Amino acid sequence: MTAELTRGQNHPLPRARLEIRVSAGTPVVAGATLGDENGTIHGVERVVHPGAPTLPGLEVSRQAAADHRLAVDLDAVPDAVHRVSVLLALPAGGQGPARFGAVAAPFVAVTDLDGDEVASYTITGLEAESAVVALELYRRQGAWKVRAVGQGYAGGLAELLADQKLSQAHQLAATIHEAVASGLARSIPAPPAAAPAHRPD
Repeated sequence: MTAELTRGQNHPLPRARLEIRVSAGTPVVAGATLGDENGTIHGVERVVHPGAPTLPGLEVSRQAAADHRLAVDLDAVPDAVHRVSVLLALPAGGQGPARFGAVAAPFVAVTDLDGDEVASYTITGLEAESAVVALELYRRQGAWKVRAVGQGYAGGLAELLADQKLSQAHQLAATIHEAVASGLARSIPAPPAAAPAHRPD
């Protein structure tokens, strides 16, 4: 049975290999940070994002999208990592809404590999924020749990990363937005469906 979390609630994770599914009313950037016991990020190599979409135990999408599936293998996360913070951000550059308050509340769910939900969280109460820590996966006495966080940042990704003590927060935020923008530039609309061939009677 799915645990429907509210902000601050936690729930045990029964297995190591999971998916985190994101559903938002607009394309969002998805990523994650790997922090120590205090949540501090020790370097840009501890952030998985569209410009660097894989780290040990984590894989995220290269694109901004309204739906995401993040792959997680907690057994592969380095021992020094105690918190995995899942973040969402609105793309910069005026390609969509500038604040989460203008769109439907994002929904995140932790599922097993069969798609069965373990825990879910609807991130309500966002207004001027353009980036948010949605969930936190954390170690507690040798086991992993998930916590609904919902901490938003009006200053966007740079403020979020700086809050986790990343010294290169502004540079990395710019790199992430550049990677998303170049991904949007590379995406080509699907060709129109071909008309069915006319067959003579």
